Amino acid sequence: MPKSSPEKAKHIKRTVKNLYRSLKPYYLPIILAFVFAIISVLLSILGPKILGNITTSAVESYTATGTVDWLPIRQLAHLLITIYLASSIFAYLESIIMAIVTAKYAQSLRAAILDKINRLPVSYFDRHAFGDTLSRMSNDIDTIASGLSEELVEIISNTITIVGILVIMLTISIHLSVVALVTVPLASIFVLKITKKAQKLFVSSRETLGKLSNRIEEDYSGQVIIKSNSHEQASLDAFRAVNDRYRSESFRATFLSRLSFPVVHIITSLGYTAVCILGGLLAIGGKITIGNIQAFIQYTNQFNRPISDISETLANLQLTLAACERVFDFLAEPEETPDFPPAKTLDRVRGAVSFHDVSFSYDKDTPIIRNFSVDVQPGSQVAVVGPTGAGKTTIINLLMRFYEPDSGYITIDGIPISEMKRSDVRGLFGMVLQDTWLFSGTVAENLKYGNKNATIEDIKRSTKLANIDHFIESLDKGYDALISEDSDNISAGEKQLLTIARALVANPPMIILDEATSNVDTRTEQLIQSAFEKLTKGRTSFVIAHRLSTIRNADLILVMQNGKIVERGNHDELLKQNGFYAELYNSQFADS
Repeated sequence: MPKSSPEKAKHIKRTVKNLYRSLKPYYLPIILAFVFAIISVLLSILGPKILGNITTSAVESYTATGTVDWLPIRQLAHLLITIYLASSIFAYLESIIMAIVTAKYAQSLRAAILDKINRLPVSYFDRHAFGDTLSRMSNDIDTIASGLSEELVEIISNTITIVGILVIMLTISIHLSVVALVTVPLASIFVLKITKKAQKLFVSSRETLGKLSNRIEEDYSGQVIIKSNSHEQASLDAFRAVNDRYRSESFRATFLSRLSFPVVHIITSLGYTAVCILGGLLAIGGKITIGNIQAFIQYTNQFNRPISDISETLANLQLTLAACERVFDFLAEPEETPDFPPAKTLDRVRGAVSFHDVSFSYDKDTPIIRNFSVDVQPGSQVAVVGPTGAGKTTIINLLMRFYEPDSGYITIDGIPISEMKRSDVRGLFGMVLQDTWLFSGTVAENLKYGNKNATIEDIKRSTKLANIDHFIESLDKGYDALISEDSDNISAGEKQLLTIARALVANPPMIILDEATSNVDTRTEQLIQSAFEKLTKGRTSFVIAHRLSTIRNADLILVMQNGKIVERGNHDELLKQNGFYAELYNSQFADS
């Protein structure tokens, strides 16, 4: 994940620029909301001046005639009520517009993240934790939405309030205005220093929150493993460490951001006191009316309040910008390279696969695959064996175009897969992996995952071939039975048989089996092996297996070590060579 540099101004500018661009579809309603907010603020600013005029009118009429002239007072009161009512209406309209905008914007950001996930290379998911991405989609976007609906409008409203009040204060008394304004630079300097320190802590706390979300997701999904290994206390300790760090960082960030409010309040209160003393002296000297003194004191109080509010809003805005940075950094992650234009297609798939001197490394410093070359005949079964880390699964990742070779190329029926669409390449293969994946839904929905047009007859025929039909029919609702998200209501073997049936329903021209029998018992392995034979019949297939007994009938066995093919041939040929494969096979036979 890209690390931020919150203390650098260019970083904030980049984030603000990205936010500005992303809000482009909402410019019109946002501008309209700002206009309503400005109108509401300007109307409300007139209130104290009208109240002061009411006081002045009452005092002057009473001084001149000994009675109060209520006619101008009633007129001013009606005007005051109208102004406050209009101000409230415009404020309400502004809040409604911003609520709609932020809801739609948050929706669009979540959709953009989900779309981005589908366009990211597999290498991204190998390097980043799921919980952190989930935190960006939920916590960070909620923070952005809250910031847009509150902080953004607050800054505009408070700025207009300060400017409007300042203009009216200057028209009332320049001397009083100078006294009131002395506190502004003092408060501003303090706010800027606090904001700079708080920004770094806010960004750090958001990153830690992502780690906390990932820790929660891992612990929740791994409860069976945690309990079976009596790892509860260690898991709690690890969680508390991250949780305590998040608490510490968020507390310090919040403390600093909230510290600005009381200090600014103290500074502005001193200015307020000075205005009251000087205003009283000017009133005694007849240099200002009582109504204007009343209005000025109200304006002084209102003038200080938006300054305090801006200090708090700016602190909260740092949190919003920190969340924006994390979301935009994710959206800026490098995507899969574009497909070859114009992409080539296969009208009729034979299943001839060739690796031409392919080399690959994940980190560019540690080679995983070195000068890998092999020709696979159509309809043949190729087994890839070797110790852990030999590069077996990497070969499949390259074949599926999850990664691109550093050098060399791969062809299917003579066409380089780099010149085909990734979706077309992946559509040629059905995959049955060691880590079975089923989603929340019915059995039938899971089986139709690779072929949405499959009929119930197609599904039943495939489940029968996969030796899983009796199990499905024994469920309460059969093919309409629900499978939970983590599939904990069915066994590992049943999951594997369901994934085989799913591959059969998809009916791909080629098959990949990656360690598909490593987590099941012997009886289930026999069922799976029988299903494999039906699945791979007539199809080019690639099998990665630790149990060498399952690949004795393979047409070609590639023995890999340190990213290279050290031996190749069928089972009998490799045993006669009495090499590395024979050593692996005999060691398993001896262990059994």
